[in-house]
Amino acid sequence: MPTMRRVLGSELAPGVALLVATVAAVVWANCAGDSYTRFWETEFGWPRLGLHMDGRHWVNDALMTVFFFVIGLELKHELTQGSLAHPRRALVSVAAALGGAMVPALIFVASTWGTDAVTGWGVPMATDPAFAVGVLALVAPRAPAGLRAMLLAIATVDDVLAVLVIAFGYAHGIAWVWLGAAVAGCVVVVIMRRAGVAGAGWYLPIGVLVWFATLHSGIHATIAGVALALLTPASPVAGRQVLTDLLRIASPVSAFIAVPVFAVANAGVPLSVSALHHAAHARVTWAVLAALLAGKFLGVGCTITVTVACRIGHLPDQVRPGHVIGLGCIAGLGFTVALFVTDLAYTNAAMIEQAKAGIFAASLLAATSAAAALAATDRRCQAMTTSPAASGPRK
Repeated sequence: MPTMRRVLGSELAPGVALLVATVAAVVWANCAGDSYTRFWETEFGWPRLGLHMDGRHWVNDALMTVFFFVIGLELKHELTQGSLAHPRRALVSVAAALGGAMVPALIFVASTWGTDAVTGWGVPMATDPAFAVGVLALVAPRAPAGLRAMLLAIATVDDVLAVLVIAFGYAHGIAWVWLGAAVAGCVVVVIMRRAGVAGAGWYLPIGVLVWFATLHSGIHATIAGVALALLTPASPVAGRQVLTDLLRIASPVSAFIAVPVFAVANAGVPLSVSALHHAAHARVTWAVLAALLAGKFLGVGCTITVTVACRIGHLPDQVRPGHVIGLGCIAGLGFTVALFVTDLAYTNAAMIEQAKAGIFAASLLAATSAAAALAATDRRCQAMTTSPAASGPRK
């Protein structure tokens, strides 16, 4: 059991779980495509409650709320106790997240302007925290702790930005009564907090009702997860560290259940010669590729450079320019949320497959280029620390 806890607690484990799930989805879709499609398009639920959806929508609208709940908790933690709690360091990460969300979206729009594909402008905005942190731990185990903190902060902030885009950019007509009910549920949570209610069991039914109301409001239901997470108290309640406890409980559920199941449900892309040929000649594929690779690199890297050069903020200790280059590369891993937005942005099956092919290719190239940049930086740092000049004059 201690060994299992150690494995599941490692930074590599969530990325490995996501990778295994992705490979499983691709193999399933390509070796038994009909069963894959039939399974995830099977509808079930409770029609009288308006909860009759196919399997993929249950995963995307319900299970993924756990993922976005954890993203919200991580943002709250970073704002109150983590790297975003220090204004000058926070400014660099927040600016990088904004640049890393806006520049890819602009490149995507410029690449697809005048076509139906332009509606997918939200696809390249986010960075996948599980893959990104896992790749960083794998390819740069000696990277400074501040680099991981920056990566997690950037991924968390631009994931929250992506959630706002999902909630409002891809909303399908707002039902104000249901939205009001969701807001009322959040108000009840605040009242319970101020009354000193600490047990998570008391909040769970309210959280389910907030999710249910948000689902029927026309705004994507996953916004409920972020909203409820941001209402979590950062200071102790009745002697309990509620934020820390929830992160400890919910993070494994998100990393090892919600995200892998999401990957199995959404990453089943046909990889036949014909499908790859069509993807290679589709504008949306290249737009996604350019936005995630060039857009993230320029948005994150240039924003950090300008912010530090203007002395508006500063980098964490031991983080070098080479680390910033690697950070700009690794930010192109937009896997989970990019797949999520693709299914919201498009209804054309061929366009969905082509966009997902671009996401796959961009993720692979982003990981490879980040590995090269960070390995080169690590070698330079090692050479500097072991050189005679660095060790000082001999006596």
